[in-house]
Amino acid sequence: MTIERPVVRPANPHFSSGPCAKRPGWSIKNLEHALVGRSHRSKPGKARLVDAIERTRSVLGVPADYKIGIVPASDTGAVEMALWSLLGARGVDLLAWESFGEGWVSDVLKQLKLKDARTLKADYGKLPDLAEVNFDNDVVFTWNGTTSGVRVPNGDWIPADRKGLTICDATSAAFAQDLSWSKLDVVTYSWQKVLGGEAAHGMLILSPRAVERLESYTPAWPMPKIFRMTKGGKLIDGIFKGETINTPSMICVEDYLDALGWAESIGGLKSLIGRADANAAVIAEWVGRTAWVEFLADKVETRSNTSVCLKIVDPRVTALSDDEQVAFAKKIADLLDKEGVANDIAGYRDAPAGLRIWAGATVETTDMRALMPWLDWAFAEALSSLKAAA
Repeated sequence: MTIERPVVRPANPHFSSGPCAKRPGWSIKNLEHALVGRSHRSKPGKARLVDAIERTRSVLGVPADYKIGIVPASDTGAVEMALWSLLGARGVDLLAWESFGEGWVSDVLKQLKLKDARTLKADYGKLPDLAEVNFDNDVVFTWNGTTSGVRVPNGDWIPADRKGLTICDATSAAFAQDLSWSKLDVVTYSWQKVLGGEAAHGMLILSPRAVERLESYTPAWPMPKIFRMTKGGKLIDGIFKGETINTPSMICVEDYLDALGWAESIGGLKSLIGRADANAAVIAEWVGRTAWVEFLADKVETRSNTSVCLKIVDPRVTALSDDEQVAFAKKIADLLDKEGVANDIAGYRDAPAGLRIWAGATVETTDMRALMPWLDWAFAEALSSLKAAA
């Protein structure tokens, strides 16, 4: 099998699923007004942080009575703050269908050691049975499985009259998928995903129900300072008004503001979702006419439009051992990286062997179209190497 090397290359080869491609037209010069050398507690510093919070609210459509805070340690830090601060008041259902969901299960069971906890798991490519979730319990889940390419189709499975809280890791969904705010009590994400911001900072969004829990419930375990959101039984409201728990990078803040400005300039959330959908559609059209590959997600309605995960189904590859299949997929990714047409698209280390292509809003659809012939070329090259080795 020989395929001629494609001529057209993506202008931007950044298809990594995190950190993700910077917004079109981005330049380091966009950060020249970053408030470096100034305290984040100064009036200008706090104004930047408040601006980031309020523009987040505007672009995402976060309800006015929800609290938005900038917190340490990326999405992971935001999720951990929620788990350690809120869980334990009632039972908890933990949903997992990929590596990050598995991580939250591990933290709740092995670190917090909650006894009244139930885990609903599914293999990569599938969702757990959402009808089995007990909403008398708190519920922890990822909206979009970054390492499996599987997302919940919508928020219809979450009842409005639930007794427990819903804690949603939305890090590769926010700004690309329509989050059902009335069904979500805690939402977390990081800047380096859909908007292509810089890493290390997380966003924590709390509903009034989540705030009520914080003010009425004290966990049985010691609470590290970096997780504390209450004092004297009351919410530390400053966290959600730009008074961050620790010192943020004002360069990263400036970059996030730049990304939000770009999002506003192209039409906001609707346009961001449309760009991601258009990129995912390019991949879907190619998969539909390509025999050697399939989506890892087993249902159309659960396919991610950001972290698109693919599995290799060619029988010459599936006949290999698991380790050999991983090596084959990595060979494809390495060839594309070496050619400078796609960086960092090997599947996640814990996922089944395959490829993972970021299709979020900062990726240009013209670049996605240009990438598709290169995938076929790299597969053919990897297959030739496999035959030569045999």
